[in-house]
Amino acid sequence: MFRVNKEELISKLDNLSKPSVLVIGDMAIDEMVYGNTDRMSREAPVLILRHYNTKIILGAASNAANNIAALNGGKVSVIGTYGDDYYAPILIDTFKKSGINTEYMVKDKDRTTTVKTRISGSCSQSVTQQIVRIDRETIDPLSKKTEDKIIEKMEKAIPKHDAVILSDYNIGLLTDNIIKKAIELCKKYNKIIVVDSQKDLDRFQGVTSMTPNQPDSEKFVGFSITNEETLKKAGDEMLKKTNAESALITLGGDGMALFEKDGNFVKVPVFNKTDVFDVTGAGDTVVAAFTLAMAAGFAKKDSAVIGNLAASIVIRYFGCATTTVSVLKSMLQKMDFGSYT
Repeated sequence: MFRVNKEELISKLDNLSKPSVLVIGDMAIDEMVYGNTDRMSREAPVLILRHYNTKIILGAASNAANNIAALNGGKVSVIGTYGDDYYAPILIDTFKKSGINTEYMVKDKDRTTTVKTRISGSCSQSVTQQIVRIDRETIDPLSKKTEDKIIEKMEKAIPKHDAVILSDYNIGLLTDNIIKKAIELCKKYNKIIVVDSQKDLDRFQGVTSMTPNQPDSEKFVGFSITNEETLKKAGDEMLKKTNAESALITLGGDGMALFEKDGNFVKVPVFNKTDVFDVTGAGDTVVAAFTLAMAAGFAKKDSAVIGNLAASIVIRYFGCATTTVSVLKSMLQKMDFGSYT
């Protein structure tokens, strides 16, 4: 049965500002390009957009860091790579504007700074719609030289932070050696380590927790999740295969399910079914808030509630978005958790 002590949760929310978090993973920026159109080109059967705005947003692993910065006042550092190109200083500058520490970032001239450019257009009779996405990225594994630099940065950074997030977008940063070393260092220094990865979850052995979504969980365990019985079976199988202390499976419109190694299981219902505008980056929000809450001393179940609540807020906005402790408090004050039991 799902139950929450709302008053206790609200009273503890300010503790989210205390821990520091290190995000290791595939750093990127989302370049949002907007324009208006009222005619077709004479050169080809394509729309002509009259550009009116470009917005730079932190995406991929960078979005997880951005969500943490918004919740804990910037006590977050990042380890990733960037190239020697036009977008490299834009990525670093965007981090700094969000209060994110970039001292552990590694420059690799042989890799492209990861950028996802979304071009959207509108006309007087329509809403803004995305027309095309352009990806700039190097998906090859890191060179040995860069991998060694990343490991060196981790050895310096992990002891200084309370928790670590491994954010894997399959762009090449999280090699087997980096994963193994990160987990080893977190165990050595008794740090929380949480994984957000789309596949190959068995590469992450013995972590504190992981936050896969339902489709990725189904691929990993090899069967569909169709009811509570198969859900429990999937969670147990995931913990067995990864030796993780816990797993938080996100279930889209059905909320989340938390599994712990001691057999505890709780299903957290979705808190917002009506105001969904864009789910982009919601998974990053979940892992950010969930990890930060655990680092702040919340029980895993309450940490899952915080992650779920944070995600229910950001999906109301277009693109990767963040939330704050004050917004979380306001939402919690209005909620009647009795309706979810």
